[in-house]
Amino acid sequence: MDAAGRFFDLERPPLDEASLHAALVRDGGLWTQVVVSESTGSTNSDVAAQARAGAPEGLVRTTDAQTQGRGRLDRTFIVPERSGVIVSILLRPPVEVALQRWVWLPLLGGLAVDATARECGVQTELKWPNDVLVGGRKISGILLERVETPTGPAAVVGIGLNVTMSESELPVPTATSLLIEGAEQTDRTVVLRMLLRNLEALYRAWVATDGDPEAGVRDSYRRRCVTIGSAVRVELPDGTTVHGTATDVDQDGRIVVDGRALSAGDVTHVRPAEA
Repeated sequence: MDAAGRFFDLERPPLDEASLHAALVRDGGLWTQVVVSESTGSTNSDVAAQARAGAPEGLVRTTDAQTQGRGRLDRTFIVPERSGVIVSILLRPPVEVALQRWVWLPLLGGLAVDATARECGVQTELKWPNDVLVGGRKISGILLERVETPTGPAAVVGIGLNVTMSESELPVPTATSLLIEGAEQTDRTVVLRMLLRNLEALYRAWVATDGDPEAGVRDSYRRRCVTIGSAVRVELPDGTTVHGTATDVDQDGRIVVDGRALSAGDVTHVRPAEA
């Protein structure tokens, strides 16, 4: 039973806001506020509204249920109540970090999810730009939105991670969850705490190595990205396709296919060449 006297599934308890705040909000840390809601339309929209109202960097909004979740290319992102981690965070990168490098922020999200899943005992891999996969099945969705605010542009990074979703609850057969993959940890409060700590470390490294594209997170990303070295078919919005071998991810976060650099915003799908 929750504070309002409502019963909930003991296998899917609500997120513990007090525990998250105690573990994450500290002097000198990135996270400045953690807000948990029972339900909301979109955590990204919530954070964007607070960003426009002047909220500082480090705001975290998470929820037990999201009814209007959005993914990349306006795809919907809906999960059963209390079956996943749904979180959006507000970042205000320093002015010396060029805007074109903001494309790395969703890739950092992918790296953070990848590290978190592996901490939970699930062996994941990264598909460019920010898909986190287990045996080819997707376990997470990530969305970056740039928001204009009175104090300059801000970044809202939304992450959804399937935690206790069962096979019968999967939206598509190509999805999966930590529970399905035999995770050692499926407490959403603990998983979210891991995720935010991993993301903070990656974000700080990204900011610190802005002038050196070969250092820090790009190196980490290239080591984890299984797209690099694979024969791919890249589908573009105009209906054309690019075939070739993905050889690198460049300093601007673009996939390089036989010498041609393609940004995430210019790509509809990246699939294995034989698919």
